[in-house]
Amino acid sequence: MESPAARAFAHLAGVPRLRPGRVLVYPSAMQNDPAPTLTGSSLEPASQPLAVARFIKEIGRGKDGARSLSRDDARLMYEAMLDGRVSDLELGAILLAMRVKGEAVEEIAGFLAAAEASFTPLKAPEGAHAPVVLPSYNGSRKMANLTPLLCMLLVRRGVPVLMHGVTHDPQRVTSAEIFSALGIAHAASGREAEALMAASKPAFIPIEVLSPKISRLLGMRRILGVRNSTHTLVKIMQPFSGPALRLSSYTHPEYLEMLSEYFGQAAPHDRGDAFLMRGTEGETVANARRAQRIDWFSHGQKTMLVEKQSVAEDLPDLPEGRDAEITAAWIADVLEGRRPVPESIAEQVDHCVNVSAAIKQRG
Repeated sequence: MESPAARAFAHLAGVPRLRPGRVLVYPSAMQNDPAPTLTGSSLEPASQPLAVARFIKEIGRGKDGARSLSRDDARLMYEAMLDGRVSDLELGAILLAMRVKGEAVEEIAGFLAAAEASFTPLKAPEGAHAPVVLPSYNGSRKMANLTPLLCMLLVRRGVPVLMHGVTHDPQRVTSAEIFSALGIAHAASGREAEALMAASKPAFIPIEVLSPKISRLLGMRRILGVRNSTHTLVKIMQPFSGPALRLSSYTHPEYLEMLSEYFGQAAPHDRGDAFLMRGTEGETVANARRAQRIDWFSHGQKTMLVEKQSVAEDLPDLPEGRDAEITAAWIADVLEGRRPVPESIAEQVDHCVNVSAAIKQRG
């Protein structure tokens, strides 16, 4: 049955053992992670298993004794992980070792190069703006998830937006669920996402559709109980063949330092620019109650766009609950002009519009 929010918006735009080369098929309940059914030639191992003991020996010596991998070694190892060319024992050892050690900038750069090579890059539509990339992997637990509003406000301003993320989380409300409540279907392929952007429509693509290999590594959280490096990679990934504006977020202070160094020193300039901010419950939308600092990274230079603000004395008009239906109805009201756009989100939209236009003009 079509939801009220969808009608309001209608006129607006047990786990098996993993062996080398084999892929797990997960049950549907997965906290903060996708539940893909992975089949097809894209998941076949690229070549022979990779001996990774030499890498584990470097990264597996604890937080103080471990040594970081070079960018080339990090890419080689992560490619093998994506392709299923390491055993389940080795994979678990790598993921936990990196969890304890923490990722170095060169390791993140190597991992990201391998991750972005695991799927066919998307083509941005023609127009006056470079695309904006919105990762959505956390959802909301305490407050309404307004990332879909950010996406739709940008689309309304003529900016192509690609959102990628998980579709379900038993303890959080995902952007995918809010889009569904608004009557907006998810892209079923990369080409469909391209077509949606070309038609000036919101494009949300589940990570299991965009990259089944990345989705599988995200799913390892269900087995190990903790996040792994892949959860960081999806928040800084750039899925386009040309330049784009990435909206990235962090939660823990050490990631602010590491990601600032990555975007400032290691990120390829031809991949576009990035905004980095503390996440709103992990999401990349500005906090409607208190705007957080946003730094803009362009060609290795950092510019502060928004200063961190204190909690507003007069709280903005926000959804009364956090479930998908209530949030979707509130978003529809905002888009139809019955409610104001939260000031911090409006400011974030303006910065995205201006920078995406600047990226496009640079060529």
